[in-house]
Amino acid sequence: MPVVSHTQPTPTTDLLKAPMEICWNFDYAIDIEKLRNLYAKAKDAQWNAERDLDWDVALDPSRPIVDEAQFGFQALPVIQKLSKSQRETFTAHVACHLLSQFLHGEQGALMTAAALTHAVPDYEAKLYAATQTMDEARHVEVYQRYIDKLALVYPMSPGLKELIDATLTADHWVKIAIGMNMIVEGLALAAFHNMRRQTTCELLRKITENVLRDEARHVAFGSVYVGETIRDMHPDDREDVANFAFEAVKAMVDNQGGVDGRGKRRRDPGFLQVLASAEIDPKDFLQSLVEAQQAGLRVERPPGQVHSFKDLMMPALVRVGAVTDRTRELYAAEQIPVFEDASVLEAMENSATGVIEFEV
Repeated sequence: MPVVSHTQPTPTTDLLKAPMEICWNFDYAIDIEKLRNLYAKAKDAQWNAERDLDWDVALDPSRPIVDEAQFGFQALPVIQKLSKSQRETFTAHVACHLLSQFLHGEQGALMTAAALTHAVPDYEAKLYAATQTMDEARHVEVYQRYIDKLALVYPMSPGLKELIDATLTADHWVKIAIGMNMIVEGLALAAFHNMRRQTTCELLRKITENVLRDEARHVAFGSVYVGETIRDMHPDDREDVANFAFEAVKAMVDNQGGVDGRGKRRRDPGFLQVLASAEIDPKDFLQSLVEAQQAGLRVERPPGQVHSFKDLMMPALVRVGAVTDRTRELYAAEQIPVFEDASVLEAMENSATGVIEFEV
């Protein structure tokens, strides 16, 4: 991987006013057995980023940390025309951009998990949400330390920040759980799983394996707890939650350039910096995307990859009742498929490691 200079986004803070209620609960009996088990599993699976990872490992600047096939850009004419050095630079910076989104997203997850801890009404759910808060703090720590070794961090993608902001400022804890534990975490869980398969860096692979164990539990929390709450809601409240889920999914789809990522993506200043680092004209890159679409060129995913929308996000929403007959019509109008097969999601939740292997 080419050596890059250390850059930081302009230091800023961003204050949000959230309407979330705080809920005391003085009944300390644990009534939900599945939550009891999830809390016990979370306690047993705690790991220490300082102690359990070898931070003395040196990163080889001559080797990409992620295979370029991970990103699906290698077939684009504008990329094929690059020199070997330019392609290595592009791949390195795309990886740093993705890892930076991991870092920023984990800070968002830290805040949403803390919000759930004080907002969920049940004692056992508060205990579990507290363990998730610790998990997310550890994830922020571990990605910050790894990115610091790369000496390059990109700013947060606007679409990701807007989605997490909308989740943090939602008016009900169920919406927060849907926005983070199902939609954002669904996207992250797929990205982590795929990163683990594609990285050439042993330290990054170990980090990702540890994070995957945690994230699989976080997604499972939605299935165990949120579904029961949605089923007991008044129909009007259930529709309100389902509409929030639809708007969040649509925002994610628009940001990613469609369910399969082959459409026009939202403008991302950070990715424009990636192109500049590899001396790629943004207009040439966009034109290459258009030409590839017109030619029917399909981005072939490496074997064994998990699809965030198809395998995780949409099945999780369907499973808990956050997709209603009314919102199915909204998804159809936006040409967003409502995937219902939860087999991959359940396999990851049931795995002790959060990792599943496909026959390829």
